[in-house]
Amino acid sequence: MTVNMGSADRIIRAIVGVILIALVFVGPQTAWGWIGVVPLATAAIGNCPAYSLLGIKTCKTK
Repeated sequence: MTVNMGSADRIIRAIVGVILIALVFVGPQTAWGWIGVVPLATAAIGNCPAYSLLGIKTCKTK
């Protein structure tokens, strides 16, 4: 897989993912917070499948 996300995009996704997962424990405590695993995983990998389908790249080209 190629990296198609820039560093700012990855940081934002990681923050959103952690916040959503934290809501499972301290917020309304619903299972919907586990959806935060998706942005957290895409931030860790650096590849967004939706970006690949749409032809979007937010990373700098070398």
